[in-house]
Amino acid sequence: MPLTLLIADDHPMFRGALLHALATLLVNGKALEAGSHSAMEAVLARGEHVDMVLLDLTMPGAMGFSSLLWLRGEHPDIPVLVVSSNDHPRNVRRAQQFGAAGFVSKSAPADVLRDAVQTVMDGGTAFIGARSERSEDDAKLAARLASLTPQQFRVLMLLAEGLLNKQIASELGLAENTVKIHVTAVLSKLECRSRTQAAVLVKSLDLEEGVEGSHPG
Repeated sequence: MPLTLLIADDHPMFRGALLHALATLLVNGKALEAGSHSAMEAVLARGEHVDMVLLDLTMPGAMGFSSLLWLRGEHPDIPVLVVSSNDHPRNVRRAQQFGAAGFVSKSAPADVLRDAVQTVMDGGTAFIGARSERSEDDAKLAARLASLTPQQFRVLMLLAEGLLNKQIASELGLAENTVKIHVTAVLSKLECRSRTQAAVLVKSLDLEEGVEGSHPG
């Protein structure tokens, strides 16, 4: 079957580099592209069949692992291969725990990327050199976030940016009272007592820093 990949990365040149590296796997197949979290949502909302998402972690509209968690919650049947320059061991382990099928550093050779894509398409996982260390806190966090509806997830991301209900309503095209209902539901599902506590929870999705690489991703 021809392969359809969704490449979600905010750097057009890097998307082009990925396409070049994966050309042999995309014979008769195709690649869809998205430069932000919202663009990725829009592509998937079209209902087009996607075999795999190659995901950058620091696109506009994403906070740390938020896009990965959104994908696993809304499209659990689509495997996700994280492709990031921020390959700190804890980030690799958290990506694994949050449901990614693999993690490839942006500094890896093209053949490593191709092998990872093939491995995941064959039903395997591709975490090169990563030790799996389960964190109960991460497991609980993933479960709570997975309980949010897509609209509640969007409200949470904007809430975490410090937006007020009126601003969130304007951003999402909703009535302010509807946003208020969503915020109440979000706080309840996340077991947070305040908006500030919810924002701190989202902040915990940030990537571990202190790695080599030309830019975060």
